[in-house]
Amino acid sequence: AVVWLLPASGPHVPNTDKPKTTARRLTLLQKSKRFDPHIMVVEVGTMVDFPNRDPFFHNVFSLFDGKRFDLGLYEAGSTRSVRFDRPGVCYIFCNIHPEMSAVVVVVNSPYYTISKSSGEFEISGVPPGRYELNVWAEHSLPKTLKELSREVAVGEDPTVLGTIHLQ
Repeated sequence: AVVWLLPASGPHVPNTDKPKTTARRLTLLQKSKRFDPHIMVVEVGTMVDFPNRDPFFHNVFSLFDGKRFDLGLYEAGSTRSVRFDRPGVCYIFCNIHPEMSAVVVVVNSPYYTISKSSGEFEISGVPPGRYELNVWAEHSLPKTLKELSREVAVGEDPTVLGTIHLQ
């Protein structure tokens, strides 16, 4: 599951106006007719490279929420890139190989993580304050995920959020 925090509105809003660093650049590799990693979370403004390390052509695209794009047909050894410039969930596919899929979750926050296989997660470096906790999981319905959103208070000491049940 992907978990991220957004500053809540009202009193005790954290100061998240930290200086913007240069936009990050990450890689979503195509190899053995697979995307690696299968799930990636990025902050708005991140550039993602899609290198083709297979010995044949790929055509990477997304027609869903988040960022719509079609990188066109490109050969082995070449790379195409996409800047993810707005929040949302992007389901990524290859037009030639229907078994290939990946998900890029784009968040408008520097406070995010992907849970461990055990379901545990940790988001470090979060300033004290009130936040909206958001969750996304690949096989959960949007309505279920929306119902999991809630306000949480982060203090100086580690904050335990309890158990979040995904269906």
